[in-house]
Amino acid sequence: MEALTKPKGPYAIKELCKMFHVTRSSYHRWKRGEKSPREQENERLAKEIERIHAEDPSKGYRRIADDLNAAAPDGKRVNDKHALRIMRKLGIQSSVKGRHNGCTRAARHPEYTAENILNRKFHADRPNEEWLTDVTEFKYTDGKEMRKLYLSAILDLFDRRIVAFQLSDRNDNPLVFDTFDKAVAENPEAHPLFHSDWGFQYTNRTFHAKLVEHGMTQSMSRVGHCIDNGPMEGFWGILKRERYYGRTFTSRDDLVQMIQCYIWYYNHKRLQRKLDVMTPWAYHEAHLAA
Repeated sequence: MEALTKPKGPYAIKELCKMFHVTRSSYHRWKRGEKSPREQENERLAKEIERIHAEDPSKGYRRIADDLNAAAPDGKRVNDKHALRIMRKLGIQSSVKGRHNGCTRAARHPEYTAENILNRKFHADRPNEEWLTDVTEFKYTDGKEMRKLYLSAILDLFDRRIVAFQLSDRNDNPLVFDTFDKAVAENPEAHPLFHSDWGFQYTNRTFHAKLVEHGMTQSMSRVGHCIDNGPMEGFWGILKRERYYGRTFTSRDDLVQMIQCYIWYYNHKRLQRKLDVMTPWAYHEAHLAA
């Protein structure tokens, strides 16, 4: 025991531990090669972080912390900074982010326009109270040619779920009309405020008539103010940063499969802090249950 209490040299272990702010028990544990409970927990978290990152490299430290907390068996929470420190030690970071560039073409001669009733009040008290919509484009290669694929989607402002979406090789009226028809078919009792930009599809009189037929009120962003449709633009950014930017798609089928799978993942698996760290669909069902 003397070897454990008296090191070689002029200082006693008690003095050295005090000098370096280390407890004697920690010193003896280190001497025996034992790991502290904190070290063991950090190793466990490191393995979980590596697994989460391998499954989805786009996740940053906040989303990884949310995943760790959601799966914690004992309810012990991991704060963001703790997750960040471990990720830095492992050399893990989220995939490179890109910038979203919209593709909506504003109507030159709009047949119908509406006021900005939503007015950036991005909050709803219940499902199907306010829907937002837009169209965005993706590119893929077909041999030596570059081709485009367009995605139209409708987002519910309450639970941020994607209510309906449609893919097409053309950015035209049928793309938007079909998206709307799918949303109505799946939510026949919905009569939301329907918000969009000044895209030519949304200023079409036929489209306005469809809204009136289903008891919906139309709202439009101001020209040149993308932030007026912020949550919808935000979804495009999330999708493209996490699954599109930095990748090259060499077939239409691969690109379609990516988009379809991601929207399912976003609705059913992707946790959001604005939704009490729940997925859009879980938040939607929790409200219905309440």
